[in-house]
Amino acid sequence: MKLNKRITNREFKLLIKPEGLDRRSRIEQLSALLIAFCKKSEVEFFHLDNANTGLRNVYFYDTPGEHFRRSNLILRVRESRQNVWVDDWCEVTMKCRADSMKQSLLYDPKPDLAHKSRLRLKEEILRGDGLGTSRLIYSNNAILDTVPIDQIFDRKMSSIVKFFPDVHRLGIDAKLPVRIVGGVTNKILEACLPLGNIAFGDSVQAHCDIGIWMRSVGDPIIGELAFSYRVTESNRDDSKAHKRADKFFKNLQLAIPDWLATGSTKTALIYGKPA
Repeated sequence: MKLNKRITNREFKLLIKPEGLDRRSRIEQLSALLIAFCKKSEVEFFHLDNANTGLRNVYFYDTPGEHFRRSNLILRVRESRQNVWVDDWCEVTMKCRADSMKQSLLYDPKPDLAHKSRLRLKEEILRGDGLGTSRLIYSNNAILDTVPIDQIFDRKMSSIVKFFPDVHRLGIDAKLPVRIVGGVTNKILEACLPLGNIAFGDSVQAHCDIGIWMRSVGDPIIGELAFSYRVTESNRDDSKAHKRADKFFKNLQLAIPDWLATGSTKTALIYGKPA
């Protein structure tokens, strides 16, 4: 198994049923099952006992006609929270996500030179049609970490192009409005809890966490159990470790079938259709 030289990250994702995910005991139960499965699979797991839960608002922008979604583009904003307070800075991500790497590279998400960004080309591994299966999608990302929250966009297409110049190739009228998908009431409250690290090889150590999407506190709508790792020159050709991660992902589904929710991605829930 040889990874494409352009891949920078591999991320494995399983959607989790929302029932009870706002209870700490429920998360501890899932964590215990994961630890037991790692032990059975002879995969080393480093548990984080004192990890803190992070909170943030998550929402998406698109045109009224969903030009971004129809072009495999996703424009996401994350606002970090400290209890009830929202930070003055937010994270903005533009990504082209598609079923093939070639499609994911059709648009360049890189922002203009005035904005510093992190570029990622992710191979995302999702559950397939049945238990113990998988399918791949590719996500070409540009992530801006410190955007002033009051200066994100002026709600028109022209402001999006100022941030992400290649989007002009969509041919959208610069005066067309760009708004939060589903309206301002469709902002998601996300709780993210790091669970630990999974070692698939000496140079392949995956960070594992669970994310919970809520309409508001106490109203979970979906969960996601995910583990991911960076792909570097030192581990790119470690086929044994990559295959071990793939096998672990498929077998994990068989170990926790009652926890798993159907569907593809969390973003698809926001749009109410594949995104």
